Amino acid sequence: MRQRLVVPVVCVCVTFIAIVDGAITTVALPSIARQFDLTTAALDGVVVVYPVCLAMAIPASAWLVERFGGKRVLVSALLGFLVSSTLCGAAADLGQLVAYRAVQGLSAGLLLPASAALLFSTFTASEQVRVSRYTIIPQQMAPAVAPILGGLLVDHLSWRWVFYVNVPVGLPAVLFGALFLARHEGGRPGRFDLPGLLLSAAGLGAVMLGVCEGPNRGWSSAAVVVSLAAGAVLLAAAVRHELRVSEPLLRIRLFADRLFRDTNLLNLVGLVPILGAMYLGPLFLQQAQGRSASESGMATFPEAFGVLLTVQVIGVLYARVGPRVIVGCGMTGVCVVLLLFATCDADTGLWTFRLYMFLLGLSMGGFFIPTTVASLATIDRRDLSQATTLNTVVRQTGGALAPAVVTTALVLGTGPAAVADPPVTAYQQAYLVLAALAAVTAVFAFTLPDGPARAAAHGTGAVPARSGRFQKRTEPVDFQ
Repeated sequence: MRQRLVVPVVCVCVTFIAIVDGAITTVALPSIARQFDLTTAALDGVVVVYPVCLAMAIPASAWLVERFGGKRVLVSALLGFLVSSTLCGAAADLGQLVAYRAVQGLSAGLLLPASAALLFSTFTASEQVRVSRYTIIPQQMAPAVAPILGGLLVDHLSWRWVFYVNVPVGLPAVLFGALFLARHEGGRPGRFDLPGLLLSAAGLGAVMLGVCEGPNRGWSSAAVVVSLAAGAVLLAAAVRHELRVSEPLLRIRLFADRLFRDTNLLNLVGLVPILGAMYLGPLFLQQAQGRSASESGMATFPEAFGVLLTVQVIGVLYARVGPRVIVGCGMTGVCVVLLLFATCDADTGLWTFRLYMFLLGLSMGGFFIPTTVASLATIDRRDLSQATTLNTVVRQTGGALAPAVVTTALVLGTGPAAVADPPVTAYQQAYLVLAALAAVTAVFAFTLPDGPARAAAHGTGAVPARSGRFQKRTEPVDFQ
């Protein structure tokens, strides 16, 4: 089978499974607490351990892809993810559940960069825009589907099926990938940078732990302050080390490329208002308006349709106007819609909320594909696995910051006596904070140097070689 069909199919399945699993677990927490006779707060580790271990595994993914090939890493990581999912469902106590959940996170940390590296090594820049119109579907459907699917599984089966459900979805993907993904032999990526792995993994894990726990324990709590401070020190040491060694685990030098650096900054900041709005919406509907979980899921779902509509247009506009205008206008739209959300109160109807979510999706659709494709436009093909790994680190950090910013904004807008049940004004202030971040991102997006990205989309661009000179972009290998 042609790899231009096989690779997107596998990547779509991998992305959908990883995103759903990261979002669906929170729905099952009350049921898990009853099963193990614990409070819901005591299950915090089940949620936090996943992003922490995911962040710790990401730095090693690029070296593994270069050494063993994308197929081996992807299929092995997906198989490990499914086995750990089964073990999570069969866990006999909280300790086992947290341990198996950690293995899930480590597997996901290899899955996402490996699938991205395969995707971007199979298609040229102009083709990536067209392919992304379809591969973005699971990224948008998964967050909307997860709460609904989780509620149905918990209500009609048990919390264990929140984990078991990964197997019937993921096992066909494993078999399909093992049979039809072309065997891409690994190369000689150089000596494994163990100090770089230890520093970067520990630093990313500590920062992720601090960001995830900050809203719950308080940003001034000793555990959070120590975690964030230790993470910052370790990451600074990791950057210093990676810039000094000849064969670094993470090629931090890629950030010297302005287009790569600026698009990653856009992702880091821009994902906060986008994902923050997706996180805040269900909280507003269920806590401020007293809606049910199913009503909340159906009210936020129209966002996915808005994104899918916009990305079809972007496929046509990207090469003509470039990512700068598309991203800038998209984030401007996000800012405007967030200001509309800030006008919602306890009496706002569901159809009004659905309309705002649809408009949010229309605006968000102008962010994801252009920033991803443009970030790799000037990267040498031999550095793709490293570049996609750095992209994943940035995106995961932005994704972790989003709920932290939202929760902090809610707490700051709430009096001490009403922290457990924030008033409507606190949600309105949180939307205003997100709108301000979206406005800052939009202004920065309009400064993006996207000339090389437009040239690459037309197939006429040149990419910098490792020697510092420029070489003509070549067609990707179609590993058949």
